[in-house]
Amino acid sequence: MIAAFILAAAVAVVDGDTLRIDGERIRLLGIDAPEIHGCRQGRICVPGDGQTSKRSLQAMVGGRTNVQRVGQDRYGRTLAQVYVGGRNLACEQIRRGQAQYVAKWDNGGLLANDCR
Repeated sequence: MIAAFILAAAVAVVDGDTLRIDGERIRLLGIDAPEIHGCRQGRICVPGDGQTSKRSLQAMVGGRTNVQRVGQDRYGRTLAQVYVGGRNLACEQIRRGQAQYVAKWDNGGLLANDCR
């Protein structure tokens, strides 16, 4: 399910890879960011500081936000590519070292193609 781009009004950052846009919980496609409250025992998590990753994403939001929905994850969040000022937020999080690319979460390589 690939939707056309839409203009979003209210954007809030949940963590380094999740946003709430107009009340809808959106997970950025193809990335994993460090956990805000640390990694739970027995789980493999992306290394790094979750608060720093969240602040990195917060610094990029604002202004014109475009959302390209591509599906849902197992938690019911919308999977999407999100753009602000023409920049793909997931690509920027990877470039800034605030998230890691996860190929198995990248529906058909959409993010990989966009981050080139």
